Amino acid sequence: MVVYELSEEQTNKVFRALADATRRDIVARTLHAEVSISTLAADYDMSFAAVQKHVAFLESAGLVSKIARGRERIVRGQPDTIRHAQQLLSSLEEIWRQRINRLDDFLADEAT
Repeated sequence: MVVYELSEEQTNKVFRALADATRRDIVARTLHAEVSISTLAADYDMSFAAVQKHVAFLESAGLVSKIARGRERIVRGQPDTIRHAQQLLSSLEEIWRQRINRLDDFLADEAT
């Protein structure tokens, strides 16, 4: 299995991008299906330009990509980048689970 890895700078971009609720929603929608920027913009209470900026930020983080289809720009999610974030979070979770288990063992030893 090939592990998809990003640089530390790119990883930071991914998490900064996902820190915003609108951008998380855009990512979720584009992982389910390709969506035009104009369709995305119609569903948010913000200007078309603001949605374009969100999409550009997501694109720079590698979470979405844009393709031209006629006059429209179609946005599609990039699941490999999401997998990388998930792998990173899973590894951090495992570290904390190990620490908690060691603490449990320590407390059990102290009780006896």
